[in-house]
Amino acid sequence: MLSTDSKLTELVNRLKELAAKNLHSVILYGSAARGDFHEQHSDLNVLVILGSLAAPDLRRVAPAVQWWITDQREPAPLFFTEEELTRSSDVFAIELLDIRDAHRALYGKDPVAAINVPMNLHRVELEHELRTTLLKLRQHFLLAADRPGELTTVLIKSTSSVLTLFRHVLIAFDETPPASRAEVISRTAAVTGSDAQALSAALHVRESPQSNHDILAIYGAYLQAIEKVVTALDRLVPKHEWQRVAKVN
Repeated sequence: MLSTDSKLTELVNRLKELAAKNLHSVILYGSAARGDFHEQHSDLNVLVILGSLAAPDLRRVAPAVQWWITDQREPAPLFFTEEELTRSSDVFAIELLDIRDAHRALYGKDPVAAINVPMNLHRVELEHELRTTLLKLRQHFLLAADRPGELTTVLIKSTSSVLTLFRHVLIAFDETPPASRAEVISRTAAVTGSDAQALSAALHVRESPQSNHDILAIYGAYLQAIEKVVTALDRLVPKHEWQRVAKVN
């Protein structure tokens, strides 16, 4: 298995060979760029900027993407043109704010640093993502309440995205998210009134999955804590203030 740096270097080399002049930038983002990369649980997230995204151009780079996904078991890179990336900040506010604040250019220029993210739309997308996550976690519980192993897997898989959303909750509350996961949990609990111990217990399951956990109790408390976070965010700004224009009778 290649090292992290070797994998990234090989990906860039393959993209350069296949895309040639159509390749403008390759950007690493997420935990590997932020400095809290975990070998067992973290992914290598990559953003690729091409001059053209026409089907023939995508087909040329497909072998590099297939190698990255199949052989290296990493998530598919995101592909944008530079203009498309810039114009997507209203609908991908969370994602692009995250990329903007934790990224490193592996090849080419950096088109991310100057992106302007509309924070009112960030707030709306954040609540949507949290509510969607909560709904999915409840559905999994309904389907697997009598299968602790399956619940453990669901909880572990959810913690990375939930922690990302919690960092954005702190941003919505005009705070700078701390670097460590434990501190993110502590501050999120403090500003939303949720149970820090319940959130920490879920993180502990992720870090020590082989330990003897009371997964039903932990999962239930985890759900309740996320509910508290959603409620606090919902009350942060009245919904009517997000309307772009007043309705005309």
